[in-house]
Amino acid sequence: MERLEDRFVEVVSLGEPMLEFNAVAKGSLRFVDTYTRGWGGDTSNFAVAVARLGRSVGYIARIGDDEFGKCFLDMWKREGVDHSRVIVEKGGFTAIYFISLIDGGEHDFTYYRRDSAASHLSPEDLDLEYIRRAKVFHSSGISQAISESCREAVFKAAETAKKAGGKFSYDPNIRLKLWSENLAKATVNYTIEMADIVLPSMEDAKFLTGESDPKAAAERILRRGPEIVALKLGGEGCLVYTKEEVLRVPGFPVEVVDTTGAGDAFDGAFVVGILEGWPLRKTSEFANAVGAVTTTGKGAVSPIPKREEILDFLRKKGSESWR
Repeated sequence: MERLEDRFVEVVSLGEPMLEFNAVAKGSLRFVDTYTRGWGGDTSNFAVAVARLGRSVGYIARIGDDEFGKCFLDMWKREGVDHSRVIVEKGGFTAIYFISLIDGGEHDFTYYRRDSAASHLSPEDLDLEYIRRAKVFHSSGISQAISESCREAVFKAAETAKKAGGKFSYDPNIRLKLWSENLAKATVNYTIEMADIVLPSMEDAKFLTGESDPKAAAERILRRGPEIVALKLGGEGCLVYTKEEVLRVPGFPVEVVDTTGAGDAFDGAFVVGILEGWPLRKTSEFANAVGAVTTTGKGAVSPIPKREEILDFLRKKGSESWR
């Protein structure tokens, strides 16, 4: 029987899992009677994407000892996400959120997360050897925003990974409802200086740099120290900057149903491409495809494609890297 201390993975993700309730009909929540339950939380979505795309991944978090927390334990087990370092907090609760859909696949969120079990995560909860043994550590601005102790846990985990020779992958994922503009900007900019791979949206990049032009924004972020900046441009694809090359990689046209979780799936796919050792263009095409397919269904997790599904999608699209 495998011992807990012997269980290690290639990728470790840390953050806040949240159970999702997705409105079946479009419009304001007060007019919706039926919801579909799903799973959310940006770093958990990321972990599921990594697992479905064929790499080993583990998750670090706190969840409540409630039915919602049990839903996550069941889902992670089913998806092959190692949750041996997830702490079940006695008396704690697992956060939830509701998604209302508006035209064009855009969405609006209503959260119930204040003082959730996830927000109680601290550096003392971390299994540092588990992080040291991973090739990539991933987290996000949301993980830092939910509490000071969780913010310190992100820093501790990132420092541990980097000292051991691993890569730190980071999505700023800025939500100003969770923290002040000044604290968000200071924390995220500091974290970018630590990160090896930065995966911002254009909205986040503009907030951080003041630049509306994608190239100018990506350049400014790159100057802060990361090896790779992959700027997500939604349906238009992504702009990838390193010190050696600049790539504008177009997206894939799809019929958008719901954009929830697409950026998280992109992040997971991008990290998988790096682990595969693919060239950046191939990695970016892969991530664009995964992000696009994720928008064709409802919810953050259910539409994330599996590896063979996305490889078949890319071959059918005739992408040069996948012929």
